[in-house]
Amino acid sequence: MQMDPQKYKGIFNGFSITFKEDGVHGLAKGWALTFIGYSMQGLCKFVFYEVFKVLYSNMLGEENAYLWRTSLYLAASASAEFFADIALAPMEAAKVRIQTQPGYANTLRDAAPKMYKEEGLKAFYKGVAPLWMRQIPYTMMKFACFERTVEALYKFVVPKPRSECSKPEQLVVTFVAGYIAGVFCAIVSHPADSVVSVLNKEKGSSASLVLQRLGFRGVWKGLFARIIMIGTLHCSGSSMTP
Repeated sequence: MQMDPQKYKGIFNGFSITFKEDGVHGLAKGWALTFIGYSMQGLCKFVFYEVFKVLYSNMLGEENAYLWRTSLYLAASASAEFFADIALAPMEAAKVRIQTQPGYANTLRDAAPKMYKEEGLKAFYKGVAPLWMRQIPYTMMKFACFERTVEALYKFVVPKPRSECSKPEQLVVTFVAGYIAGVFCAIVSHPADSVVSVLNKEKGSSASLVLQRLGFRGVWKGLFARIIMIGTLHCSGSSMTP
Protein backbone atom coordinates (compact mmCIF):
# COMPACT_ATOMS: atom_id res chain seq x y z
CA MET A 1 0.00 0.00 0.00
CA GLN A 2 2.92 2.36 0.71
CA MET A 3 4.80 1.42 -2.47
CA ASP A 4 1.91 1.26 -4.95
CA PRO A 5 -1.30 2.81 -3.60
CA GLN A 6 -2.92 2.72 -7.05
CA LYS A 7 -2.65 -1.08 -7.13
CA TYR A 8 -3.18 -1.89 -3.45
CA LYS A 9 -6.16 0.23 -2.39
CA GLY A 10 -6.83 -1.27 1.04
CA ILE A 11 -6.01 -4.09 3.44
CA PHE A 12 -8.37 -6.74 2.04
CA ASN A 13 -7.72 -5.66 -1.54
CA GLY A 14 -3.98 -5.90 -0.89
CA PHE A 15 -4.26 -9.39 0.60
CA SER A 16 -6.42 -10.51 -2.33
CA ILE A 17 -4.07 -9.20 -5.04
CA THR A 18 -0.95 -10.56 -3.32
CA PHE A 19 -2.54 -13.98 -2.86
CA LYS A 20 -3.73 -14.13 -6.48
CA GLU A 21 -0.32 -13.15 -7.85
CA ASP A 22 2.02 -15.10 -5.55
CA GLY A 23 -0.10 -17.36 -3.36
CA VAL A 24 0.73 -17.90 0.30
CA HIS A 25 4.42 -17.41 -0.56
CA GLY A 26 3.69 -13.78 -1.47
CA LEU A 27 2.29 -13.07 2.00
CA ALA A 28 5.36 -14.62 3.65
CA LYS A 29 7.98 -12.99 1.42
CA GLY A 30 10.86 -11.64 3.49
CA TRP A 31 9.83 -13.53 6.64
CA ALA A 32 13.35 -14.78 7.37
CA LEU A 33 14.81 -11.27 7.20
CA THR A 34 12.03 -10.02 9.48
CA PHE A 35 12.76 -12.86 11.90
CA ILE A 36 16.52 -12.26 11.95
CA GLY A 37 16.36 -8.45 11.87
CA TYR A 38 13.78 -7.99 14.59
CA SER A 39 15.32 -10.72 16.76
CA MET A 40 18.60 -8.80 16.69
CA GLN A 41 16.79 -5.52 17.27
CA GLY A 42 14.66 -6.93 20.09
CA LEU A 43 17.70 -8.37 21.85
CA CYS A 44 19.51 -5.02 21.73
CA LYS A 45 16.39 -3.02 22.58
CA PHE A 46 15.35 -4.86 25.73
CA VAL A 47 18.86 -5.49 27.03
CA PHE A 48 19.98 -1.88 26.52
CA TYR A 49 16.66 -0.55 27.89
CA GLU A 50 17.32 -2.27 31.21
CA VAL A 51 20.97 -1.17 31.15
CA PHE A 52 20.12 2.49 30.50
CA LYS A 53 17.20 2.46 32.94
CA VAL A 54 19.51 1.32 35.75
CA LEU A 55 22.23 3.74 34.64
CA TYR A 56 19.93 6.77 34.54
CA SER A 57 18.19 5.73 37.79
CA ASN A 58 21.52 5.64 39.58
CA MET A 59 22.38 9.07 38.16
CA LEU A 60 19.09 10.56 39.39
CA GLY A 61 18.87 8.82 42.73
CA GLU A 62 16.00 6.66 44.01
CA GLU A 63 13.53 9.45 44.85
CA ASN A 64 14.07 11.48 41.67
CA ALA A 65 14.00 8.33 39.56
CA TYR A 66 10.45 7.66 40.80
CA LEU A 67 9.28 11.27 40.48
CA TRP A 68 10.70 11.54 36.95
CA ARG A 69 9.95 7.95 35.94
CA THR A 70 8.22 8.84 32.67
CA SER A 71 11.22 10.88 31.54
CA LEU A 72 13.43 8.02 32.70
CA TYR A 73 11.47 5.53 30.55
CA LEU A 74 11.70 7.88 27.55
CA ALA A 75 15.43 8.48 27.89
CA ALA A 76 16.28 4.81 28.46
CA SER A 77 14.14 3.61 25.55
CA ALA A 78 15.51 6.24 23.13
CA SER A 79 19.10 5.34 24.05
CA ALA A 80 18.41 1.61 23.63
CA GLU A 81 16.68 2.03 20.27
CA PHE A 82 19.57 4.03 18.83
CA PHE A 83 21.80 0.95 19.06
CA ALA A 84 19.06 -1.55 18.23
CA ASP A 85 18.37 0.10 14.87
CA ILE A 86 22.00 -0.25 13.80
CA ALA A 87 21.49 -4.01 14.12
CA LEU A 88 18.14 -3.90 12.29
CA ALA A 89 18.99 -1.60 9.34
CA PRO A 90 20.73 -4.11 6.99
CA MET A 91 17.94 -6.69 7.30
CA GLU A 92 15.24 -4.06 6.89
CA ALA A 93 16.89 -2.74 3.72
CA ALA A 94 17.19 -6.21 2.18
CA LYS A 95 13.63 -7.13 3.20
CA VAL A 96 12.13 -4.09 1.49
CA ARG A 97 14.04 -4.85 -1.73
CA ILE A 98 12.77 -8.43 -1.76
CA GLN A 99 9.17 -7.46 -0.98
CA THR A 100 8.81 -4.47 -3.31
CA GLN A 101 10.97 -5.30 -6.35
CA PRO A 102 9.63 -8.43 -8.08
CA GLY A 103 12.43 -10.61 -9.41
CA TYR A 104 15.18 -8.73 -7.56
CA ALA A 105 15.95 -11.54 -5.11
CA ASN A 106 14.22 -14.16 -2.99
CA THR A 107 16.67 -14.54 -0.10
CA LEU A 108 19.25 -12.53 1.81
CA ARG A 109 21.96 -14.63 0.13
CA ASP A 110 20.72 -13.36 -3.25
CA ALA A 111 19.91 -9.79 -2.22
CA ALA A 112 23.01 -8.84 -0.19
CA PRO A 113 25.63 -9.25 -2.98
CA LYS A 114 23.44 -7.35 -5.45
CA MET A 115 22.88 -4.49 -3.06
CA TYR A 116 26.58 -4.28 -2.18
CA LYS A 117 27.56 -4.30 -5.85
CA GLU A 118 25.11 -1.49 -6.68
CA GLU A 119 25.70 0.87 -3.75
CA GLY A 120 28.30 -0.61 -1.41
CA LEU A 121 27.69 -0.54 2.36
CA LYS A 122 25.48 2.53 1.87
CA ALA A 123 22.76 0.23 0.53
CA PHE A 124 22.39 -1.38 3.94
CA TYR A 125 22.61 1.75 6.09
CA LYS A 126 21.15 4.58 3.99
CA GLY A 127 17.84 4.00 5.75
CA VAL A 128 19.24 4.08 9.28
CA ALA A 129 18.49 7.78 9.90
CA PRO A 130 14.81 7.45 8.84
CA LEU A 131 14.77 4.20 10.82
CA TRP A 132 15.82 6.17 13.90
CA MET A 133 13.06 8.67 13.09
CA ARG A 134 10.60 5.78 13.00
CA GLN A 135 11.82 3.52 15.76
CA ILE A 136 13.02 5.94 18.46
CA PRO A 137 9.62 7.69 18.85
CA TYR A 138 8.00 4.25 18.50
CA THR A 139 10.08 2.74 21.31
CA MET A 140 9.77 5.81 23.54
CA MET A 141 6.00 5.61 23.16
CA LYS A 142 6.06 1.82 23.59
CA PHE A 143 7.76 1.74 26.98
CA ALA A 144 6.46 5.00 28.45
CA CYS A 145 2.85 4.61 27.27
CA PHE A 146 2.69 0.95 28.26
CA GLU A 147 4.05 1.48 31.77
CA ARG A 148 1.88 4.55 32.47
CA THR A 149 -1.22 2.90 30.94
CA VAL A 150 -0.81 -0.09 33.25
CA GLU A 151 -0.58 2.34 36.20
CA ALA A 152 -3.68 4.22 35.02
CA LEU A 153 -5.74 1.06 34.47
CA TYR A 154 -5.03 -0.18 38.00
CA LYS A 155 -5.73 3.27 39.44
CA PHE A 156 -8.92 4.22 37.54
CA VAL A 157 -10.41 1.10 35.92
CA VAL A 158 -9.60 -2.03 37.92
CA PRO A 159 -11.68 -2.03 41.14
CA LYS A 160 -8.94 -3.52 43.34
CA PRO A 161 -5.17 -3.17 43.85
CA ARG A 162 -2.80 -5.04 41.56
CA SER A 163 -1.57 -7.21 44.43
CA GLU A 164 -5.11 -8.55 44.89
CA CYS A 165 -5.65 -9.35 41.20
CA SER A 166 -5.30 -12.92 39.96
CA LYS A 167 -2.77 -13.79 37.25
CA PRO A 168 -5.48 -13.95 34.52
CA GLU A 169 -6.80 -10.52 35.61
CA GLN A 170 -3.30 -9.05 35.50
CA LEU A 171 -2.83 -10.58 32.04
CA VAL A 172 -6.00 -8.88 30.76
CA VAL A 173 -4.75 -5.51 32.03
CA THR A 174 -1.39 -6.13 30.37
CA PHE A 175 -3.05 -7.04 27.05
CA VAL A 176 -5.23 -3.91 27.07
CA ALA A 177 -2.28 -1.67 27.98
CA GLY A 178 -0.17 -3.32 25.27
CA TYR A 179 -2.76 -2.70 22.56
CA ILE A 180 -3.32 0.92 23.62
CA ALA A 181 0.44 1.52 23.54
CA GLY A 182 0.60 -0.19 20.14
CA VAL A 183 -1.97 2.18 18.64
CA PHE A 184 0.00 5.24 19.76
CA CYS A 185 3.28 3.67 18.59
CA ALA A 186 1.86 3.12 15.11
CA ILE A 187 0.61 6.70 14.84
CA VAL A 188 3.80 8.46 15.96
CA SER A 189 6.10 6.30 13.82
CA HIS A 190 4.09 5.75 10.63
CA PRO A 191 5.24 8.74 8.54
CA ALA A 192 8.88 7.69 8.99
CA ASP A 193 7.92 4.07 8.21
CA SER A 194 6.55 5.19 4.85
CA VAL A 195 9.78 7.07 4.10
CA VAL A 196 11.93 4.07 5.09
CA SER A 197 9.93 1.75 2.82
CA VAL A 198 10.30 3.98 -0.25
CA LEU A 199 13.92 4.90 0.50
CA ASN A 200 15.07 1.28 0.75
CA LYS A 201 13.29 0.43 -2.51
CA GLU A 202 14.87 3.19 -4.61
CA LYS A 203 18.50 3.72 -5.52
CA GLY A 204 20.03 7.18 -5.12
CA SER A 205 17.08 8.70 -3.27
CA SER A 206 17.12 10.65 -0.01
CA ALA A 207 14.72 10.94 2.91
CA SER A 208 13.91 14.60 2.20
CA LEU A 209 13.12 13.91 -1.48
CA VAL A 210 10.92 10.94 -0.59
CA LEU A 211 9.08 12.99 2.04
CA GLN A 212 8.45 15.84 -0.43
CA ARG A 213 7.14 13.42 -3.05
CA LEU A 214 4.84 11.51 -0.71
CA GLY A 215 3.28 14.63 0.83
CA PHE A 216 1.11 14.70 3.94
CA ARG A 217 -1.49 12.19 2.74
CA GLY A 218 1.09 9.82 1.28
CA VAL A 219 2.99 9.28 4.52
CA TRP A 220 -0.18 7.99 6.22
CA LYS A 221 -0.89 5.23 3.68
CA GLY A 222 -1.28 1.85 5.36
CA LEU A 223 -1.73 3.25 8.88
CA PHE A 224 -4.75 1.09 9.74
CA ALA A 225 -2.94 -2.11 8.70
CA ARG A 226 0.04 -1.07 10.80
CA ILE A 227 -2.14 -0.33 13.84
CA ILE A 228 -3.56 -3.87 13.64
CA MET A 229 -0.09 -5.38 13.25
CA ILE A 230 1.63 -3.38 15.99
CA GLY A 231 -1.29 -3.61 18.43
CA THR A 232 -1.24 -7.40 18.09
CA LEU A 233 2.55 -7.51 18.47
CA HIS A 234 2.32 -5.40 21.62
CA CYS A 235 -0.33 -7.69 23.09
CA SER A 236 1.89 -10.71 22.41
CA GLY A 237 5.02 -9.02 23.74
CA SER A 238 3.40 -7.41 26.75
CA SER A 239 1.89 -10.73 27.85
CA MET A 240 5.46 -11.83 28.66
CA THR A 241 6.13 -8.75 30.81
CA PRO A 242 6.22 -9.66 34.52
